[in-house]
Amino acid sequence: MSEFARVLATLRQARGISPFFVLDVGRPDSTWASGEALLDGGPALGDALDAIGVRYRTAERRVAASLFFLSYTARLLCPVVAAHVLGGAVPDVRPANVWWRYSPESGVQVRLADPVTRPGVVEAMAPVVDAIRRESGVAAGLLWGNAVSSAAGGLRTLARSGTASAEECLAVGAALFAEPPLRGAGEFVPFPGEVVFRRRSCCLYYRLDGGGTCGDCPLPAR
Repeated sequence: MSEFARVLATLRQARGISPFFVLDVGRPDSTWASGEALLDGGPALGDALDAIGVRYRTAERRVAASLFFLSYTARLLCPVVAAHVLGGAVPDVRPANVWWRYSPESGVQVRLADPVTRPGVVEAMAPVVDAIRRESGVAAGLLWGNAVSSAAGGLRTLARSGTASAEECLAVGAALFAEPPLRGAGEFVPFPGEVVFRRRSCCLYYRLDGGGTCGDCPLPAR
């Protein structure tokens, strides 16, 4: 089976788990931006953060940036962790192989340019972390915390859906989070039959009007 066929088969297998595991492939229409548009200092990322700030009624650029990256990583890393758990072909989610767009109605949407494989999470996310930091000033540790939170959330869903056991999902998580800067961004909390994760940074959701703390937040519930 070709690389293209293996990636497509893995994505088909994962897409039924939940909407966060749906990752389409192919060049979209002109309303989408290339992944490079996240990195080149052009208006695409700044415009998206502006729109998020308006949507969530926040003037804090770092809060808008955190919300953007939470959605971006959730949409890309859930299929990635599913591929690892399923033993399939891990899709290439580097910016060069990603299309994306933001709208207040649909939030952040992503899709792949080509069904090719490249397993490195840090390699894929590091340039986006750097670009978002330049645009917003948000801390790198917070953004990497968002990435591990998204991946751990995907593992939790995989376990709860019966796709794999909690033990199998935890083993995948331990391997994925062994590489800095994912290592140290959080930890799995022992709990029988469940994937429970606690991050070491806060995503700043509590700073929104009506916001609170997330289930994996290190801050006291508010």
